[in-house]
Amino acid sequence: MKEAKEVLYGLYDDETVLLDAVRQANADHLDIEEVYSPFPVHGLDPLLGLSESRLHIAGFVYGALGTLTAFLFMTWVFTRDWPIIFGGKPYFSAPAFIPITFELTVLFASIGMVVSFYTVCGLGPGVTNPTLDDRITDDKFCIAFETNGYSNEEISKLQSFFSKTGASEVSSKVI
Repeated sequence: MKEAKEVLYGLYDDETVLLDAVRQANADHLDIEEVYSPFPVHGLDPLLGLSESRLHIAGFVYGALGTLTAFLFMTWVFTRDWPIIFGGKPYFSAPAFIPITFELTVLFASIGMVVSFYTVCGLGPGVTNPTLDDRITDDKFCIAFETNGYSNEEISKLQSFFSKTGASEVSSKVI
């Protein structure tokens, strides 16, 4: 079982104030645990030091697998399993395979990317993720610091950081 974490977090009303607060936290060399927002904030990833997602590479691999599956399956069906000449078409007719190949490429890529995204993010059936505040999914922005083992002086330094950077509310929670 995971160890409980003590988290000190501040809520912000605007994404520009949040970006300025993250810049200030980086300047003060504070270790940000997580930043939550109700929508993607442009420019936040480089400030947090996050690299670009590699999900598009997985999408390409899944799409290529779908293309290969469709093309090989139709080749097998129309040349080995059920070779019927209809409409003057030869057994192996690649142009006739294009629509189904395209559809399976899109199907494999989309389903594969969704499953990969859910797996990497720890989402899925039966998973419960704790939330710091319900308003984060609606209209508030949040910076969270893990405070396990922090002294009262360090916690008061973080609280003063929140008041200095314009946080509308500062709270603590054990998750």
